[in-house]
This record gives sequence, structure tokens and C-alpha cells, in this order.
Amino acid sequence: MTHIEMEEVQMHLPGMPPTWYSDDTMYPGTGAVDVAASMKQVGGDHYKTMGIQPSDFIDANQLGWYEGNAVKYICRHKVKGGKEDLLKAIHYLELALEKHYAV
Repeated sequence: MTHIEMEEVQMHLPGMPPTWYSDDTMYPGTGAVDVAASMKQVGGDHYKTMGIQPSDFIDANQLGWYEGNAVKYICRHKVKGGKEDLLKAIHYLELALEKHYAV
């Protein structure tokens, strides 16, 4: 998981984003909390309010590249990219149709 073992507890209340607690183990000299990659988001917070992380859903259902990206864009369109995210989702679904079904 990390270079230093951590004890983590997740608390999730309906309608609220998951909150992760750790023992606040720090990387020496950096001031950064040592957390698993699945516990953080780089470049915004648009996935943090979701009940199920798109990456967890995509992984659990073994979705491919095109389908996974469509799910990601569908999930985030209301809090990040709006209409453009829905158009991206459609584009990835069109790519999946083209690749898997020669449509």
C-alpha cells in the first residue's frame, strides 16, 4: 500500500462523500500525508462527492477503455464539464461501437 504501514478507517454517511482518516504518517521533510493513491484525487474534487468512485465502478465491472471513459464523463458532467463531458461520453461510446461491433 505505502512505504509505511497505515491504519485507515472509512466513514460514509448517506448523501455525504466518504471521509478517510489515517494516522497522519508524514513523508519525512515534505509535510505530505502518506496516503494510498485511491484515497486522493489530483486536479480537482469533482469525484469526491460521489457515492461510488467511477474508478471503483469501472474496475469492479472490468470495463474497457472506451466504456470506462464514458462512465467517468457521465458521472462528472454535472460538477465539472457539463455538456462537453456528455459529448465526450457519447464519443467514447461511438468508439466502442466502432471497435466492438463495426458500426
